[in-house]
Amino acid sequence: MTRPTGDIEDLIELMARLPGLGPRSARRAVLYLIKKRGTLLTPLAEAMARVGSTARECLNCGNIGTADICDICTAEKRATGQICVVEDVADLWAMERAGVFTGRYHVLGGTLSALDDIGPEDLRIPRLKSRVAAEGVTEVILALGATVDGQTTAHYIADELAEVSVTSLAQGVPVGGELDYLDDGTITAALNARKRF
Repeated sequence: MTRPTGDIEDLIELMARLPGLGPRSARRAVLYLIKKRGTLLTPLAEAMARVGSTARECLNCGNIGTADICDICTAEKRATGQICVVEDVADLWAMERAGVFTGRYHVLGGTLSALDDIGPEDLRIPRLKSRVAAEGVTEVILALGATVDGQTTAHYIADELAEVSVTSLAQGVPVGGELDYLDDGTITAALNARKRF
C-alpha cells in the first residue's frame, strides 16, 4: 500500500490536528477535498488565506472578527446595559446562534484555575471591570460552564462586581456542560430563566 507523501501528507497531518479529526478522518477529508479541488479545495484554501490575514481579536470584548472592534461592540442597538460574560469565542457564537441575547459580550479567554496557575490577570477580568465602569453596565450575565473552574470564576467575578446586578444562566445547562454543545432552545431557556448570582 502506498502512502501519501510530500504536500498531501503535510496537509493530512495539519488536518489531523483539528478538534474532532484524527489521522483517519483527516485522510478522508483530504481525499474528498482533492476530488473536489475546483469546487471546494481551492475556494477553501483562498478563504483560509483571507481569514488568516484579516482575523483578529476585538480589543474591547475578545470576539473574533476582521476589525479591531467587532460589529457587536460597535452596534448602538446592542448598548442595552447588559454584558454577557463567556469563557471563549465559541460560547459567544453559540449565544448569537440562539438569537436571544441583544446586549454585548465579554470573552474571558478561559476560567480561573489554581491547578493550571491561571489567575484573574491571565484572563480578561480587569478589562471586564473597566468596561462595566465605562459603559454604564447595569447587569452582568455570567454564561460560564457548570464546571468547578467555571463556578469558581463566576463567584470571583460576582464578588468583584458588587456595584452591578450579576446574574447567571439558570436551568438547562448541565453540570460540566459547555455552551457550544447546547442546542438553541436550551440556551434560550437558560438565558430567560437566569437568576441573581
